[in-house]
Amino acid sequence: MGEKQRDENLRFRTWLKRHNFVERRFKAIAQATEDRIDCTSCANCCRVATTQLNQRDVERLARFLGVKPQQFLRDYTEQSKEEGVILRRTQDGCIFLDGMLCSVYEGRPETCQHFPHLVKGNGSLLSRMWHMPDRAVYCPIVFNTLETFKQETGFKK
Repeated sequence: MGEKQRDENLRFRTWLKRHNFVERRFKAIAQATEDRIDCTSCANCCRVATTQLNQRDVERLARFLGVKPQQFLRDYTEQSKEEGVILRRTQDGCIFLDGMLCSVYEGRPETCQHFPHLVKGNGSLLSRMWHMPDRAVYCPIVFNTLETFKQETGFKK
């Protein structure tokens, strides 16, 4: 459904930038949606999205796995032209995806800790909205949150 509504979600993102809204209210809506959906029954983010790493992520994951950062980089990451250092992927998704669960959950990267970046993340919610039309294609939390945002703001579809 997110793919079918991609154009609408792109229009909504643009529309939001031209209107004022109470970010606290939007975060409450997003939190309520997150609370209703069990990510471990989906894991699409781990199957579809790539995971960029910063130096702290590398150090945290290396420590969690009991290896040196250089060994972690060699064994678990690859270099992407567009994104820099990312977690290596298998045919099923993230190298650390084990069925529907993250095998390094306690040491997972910051971007995974904040996903889907509606309640938590760097910058304002409006700045993070840039990625939401793409994420709504594979993440039910984002899709449902955007639909509720549209209702809340009176967005005309």
